[in-house]
Amino acid sequence: MTAPSTFRLSSEARNLHWLLTNLVEEVPGILSVAVVSSDGLLLLSSDPGRNAAAREAREERPTGPKGSAADLATIVSGIGSLTIGAAKLMDGGPVKQTMVAMDEGSLFVMSISDGSLLGVHGSPDCDMSVVAYHMALFVGRAGHVLTPELRVELRKSLETESTGSAR
Repeated sequence: MTAPSTFRLSSEARNLHWLLTNLVEEVPGILSVAVVSSDGLLLLSSDPGRNAAAREAREERPTGPKGSAADLATIVSGIGSLTIGAAKLMDGGPVKQTMVAMDEGSLFVMSISDGSLLGVHGSPDCDMSVVAYHMALFVGRAGHVLTPELRVELRKSLETESTGSAR
């Protein structure tokens, strides 16, 4: 996880961290995960180094996006905005999920009830249906707890960690 210590976080924030860690560790082929707020700010992300499959994949070939949680959050936010705009132009209703299949991996973006987004970077050999299923479980479990107060707490936690590690 981006925030290695959840000691001072609320129980809701700790539970969300646990859900994200569980998603990464239990679903084969997930390289990294980011939860992004509706305004494009990173709220929570995984540490691909905690996932054995991701570690092995990195040793074999470089994995993206550039190894930065902020990079994945930026990509997720951009794709989310693009697909929302496309859905409006096509009168398609709300976007539920977007998937990008690439030669060297996959990217999944799923809406969370409050307008936040869950983004997953998967390995080339991940089972897309399994990843999508577990993402839907995460969204179902996390969507109702991702309140404005919790989003503020998660942002402050990330800011505190980044200023603490910069020293």
